Amino acid sequence: MKLCRSQIALSLLCLAGLFTVVTSNPVTANNSFFGKISLSPNSEAVKKIVTGYTGGSYSLSAVSKRDRNKNLCIGFADPTPDHILVLEKDFSKLNIKVNSGGYDTTLLIVGPDDKTVRCGDDTGRSKDASINDSNWKAGEYKIWVGSFKASTRQNYKLSLQE
Repeated sequence: MKLCRSQIALSLLCLAGLFTVVTSNPVTANNSFFGKISLSPNSEAVKKIVTGYTGGSYSLSAVSKRDRNKNLCIGFADPTPDHILVLEKDFSKLNIKVNSGGYDTTLLIVGPDDKTVRCGDDTGRSKDASINDSNWKAGEYKIWVGSFKASTRQNYKLSLQE
């Protein structure tokens, strides 16, 4: 099958236009699947619950092999964070827990800079992940909720509590 020069030129022009559309909308680090969560400490206990689902095949160990406390970073998620957490002020402590009904979930949190990483896996007897840590500085945190097995889709509730 032969194509004339005008058909080839038109095809190339269409491809160039498609490439321009795709590359002119860069993905920013602030994108997330399930949106932003804002927390500000006050005199009452702070607690937020958001929902989402796991399902990616991207290895979270590609983000970081270990966290700041030498915990392994494991599990699978999408390359884009599931949530963006915005801490409006410093928190002395924060507890972040996944509730998927007992499925094997993992957590990876990066922020407020790209050097501070926190990872969580099983919580006690539960296969659901949690991170209970101190010294949370004000700023933006990227949160990935992963599953132990790649491409496993599980609904979850993510709770954040002071």
